[in-house]
Amino acid sequence: MLQKLNRKTAGITQDYPVKVLQFGDGNFLRGFMDWMIDVLNEKTKFNGAVQIVRPSRKGKEDKEFEQDGLFHVVQRGLQSGKTISETRLITCIKSAVNPYTNFPAFLKAGENPNLQFIVSNTTEAGIAFNAKDIFIEGASNNSVELPETFPGKLTLLLYHRFNFFEKDSGKGLTCIPCELIERNGSQLRDTILEYIKHWNLPDDFKMWVVERNIFCNTLVDRIVPGFPKDTAEDIQRQVGYEDRQLVMAEPYHLLVIEAPEHVRQLFSVERSGLNVKFVSDISPYRIRKVRILNGAHTTLVPVAYLRGLRIVRDSINDPYVGEFTRKAIDEEIIPTLDLPEDELHQFAADVIERFQNPFIKHELISIALNSISKFKVRVLPSILKYHARTGKLPERLLQSLAAWIVFYKGTWRGETIPLQDAPDVLSFFKAVWTTLPPEDVVRKTLSNTSFWETDLTKTSGLPDFVSKQVKELLVNE
Repeated sequence: MLQKLNRKTAGITQDYPVKVLQFGDGNFLRGFMDWMIDVLNEKTKFNGAVQIVRPSRKGKEDKEFEQDGLFHVVQRGLQSGKTISETRLITCIKSAVNPYTNFPAFLKAGENPNLQFIVSNTTEAGIAFNAKDIFIEGASNNSVELPETFPGKLTLLLYHRFNFFEKDSGKGLTCIPCELIERNGSQLRDTILEYIKHWNLPDDFKMWVVERNIFCNTLVDRIVPGFPKDTAEDIQRQVGYEDRQLVMAEPYHLLVIEAPEHVRQLFSVERSGLNVKFVSDISPYRIRKVRILNGAHTTLVPVAYLRGLRIVRDSINDPYVGEFTRKAIDEEIIPTLDLPEDELHQFAADVIERFQNPFIKHELISIALNSISKFKVRVLPSILKYHARTGKLPERLLQSLAAWIVFYKGTWRGETIPLQDAPDVLSFFKAVWTTLPPEDVVRKTLSNTSFWETDLTKTSGLPDFVSKQVKELLVNE
């Protein structure tokens, strides 16, 4: 019988101070940022622990702490044609707090004098302002109505830290957001400033936020499917522990940080072997990754799902979906990018190899989380730029859009699709699919500027093409 995984059974005795406050506890942060911090602790003098802030009301305080915060990251995949298989026990997570159930403990996290970094991954929709959020301060009990957004909660924490340390300019923090949106650090800062104005917080706090805190624009890249259900028992036997928090990840990883030099000194990676780059301009890295890797993911998901496929590997190896995806990248995405063509095609080839990883069961439904906001960020720019440059419609990318519209109908061939998106997105699609014929569903969707920030029905030929594709899909349902 396997041992229970905890610090005693694993012989973990180090007790590093918390230097990182992490908003989010999902697979990606655990298999990417927590893994990196663990490597830094081993190979450099970072010597820091992580405290997790639960992102939602549903979060359970003791989720990781059944195992004292320990879990394994299993790296398996193809890299330059070679098979990689490595397992690492992650020991850097020290504690967790759920602000919804223990708001005073959440504020107390801001009192930590060792705290240096804020890390987050709250999806593309996470960095947002909500005018309904109310300001609360210094609550002595848990009966408070917290801001719904991550920036709202972070504003409360920063304001508490600012006051607790009596406006000490040296107690500012470095924010490293991992949300996949353009200029994520700048957007996080601007959203916090919007909350400061909305809540009429003092000007000296605003100045402290701007001058003494660093908001890094970042690019993150790693496929982290999460718990390897099919191989978990074998892996647990190999490591000798029952690990309910196992995380599978591909070997490839990249973190690009746009930050001043002193951040590089704090987050020293030179001797770690990690693929972390500090740059003055993140744009070329971001555009290449978002449009090709993430764009290909978002493009193939609905097409593959409606054809009965359920994981990325099977989808990219499927004759139809594989060719569809490759041609979408080569013929409709790459022509919109202003980077050397040979570099783009090599990156695309690497992406396909990563999709073919034989060890990772990356479920399409997990990629489908918040897909409307993802499509706007990852695919729509390629559609619009392709049309602007060529005067033609990128037919494969628009076939994907049509498939997404059908996907959000919520049922397919008698089965319910487990949709996961913002409430307003789900209520929109439920209403239109319940009351309107397909062509009107398409027009309502394309003209919804809250989705796209533009009216896509104004693009010549686009609504008719998408309507035709939707009708053809529904005929085959």
